[in-house]
Amino acid sequence: MVTSVHQLDDGAWVSVNDSREVNVSDLWLLARSGVCDCEPTDFLAEGFVAVSVDCGVVEGRIAGRCIACGTSGVTDWLELGRADPETGAFRRVVPDSAHVPERRVRLASPAADRPE
Repeated sequence: MVTSVHQLDDGAWVSVNDSREVNVSDLWLLARSGVCDCEPTDFLAEGFVAVSVDCGVVEGRIAGRCIACGTSGVTDWLELGRADPETGAFRRVVPDSAHVPERRVRLASPAADRPE
């Protein structure tokens, strides 16, 4: 089954298989962020900049700010959840568990991989 992933409402939501699944305003715990030197970083999500799916793994780059130091920026790729390849059912990650953003090239939005 093909997994369809889109940004909605100017980056406020990520839609997976035509269902709003992940919204902004979550606080993400990032083991390292690349946005600031705070480790870990309590990162307030303000908007999705890019989304992608690869083998059912839904990932995104998120614009936001560190709530400790106030630095704004965009994360590298974060796993947002996984879509079951058989049924399309989406299982979201828990934002307040520790995450490590990864820098990877995604075909869905090459402009999002240019350095800020």
